[in-house]
Amino acid sequence: MKDLTVDQWINVASSLLATTVCAVFIATYTLKAPWWISRIGRNLVGFAAAVGLFCLYTVLVSLWPDGCFAVVMRGVRTAAVLAISALMVQRTRLLLQAQREQPPGD
Repeated sequence: MKDLTVDQWINVASSLLATTVCAVFIATYTLKAPWWISRIGRNLVGFAAAVGLFCLYTVLVSLWPDGCFAVVMRGVRTAAVLAISALMVQRTRLLLQAQREQPPGD
């Protein structure tokens, strides 16, 4: 951990900030609205969770880059990247559906 370079510490710090911001978004949305009842709400929370998990991976694997923990974290990273991809496909479908439902000129 002490052998991280300045650029690696900046990466860890910015990834920790992004993880925190994603968690705050999810907590705020959960307190303010029933996001789980709409497809868009579930997508927003799912995307924030996947991005937050991806950023958390960056923090953890930077601090513990070797051994069994790093192997498990690479699996977590793969799951997060796949979730981000799936959520973006869902988001594209939601966008296209909303475009079809909206009358022209609005």
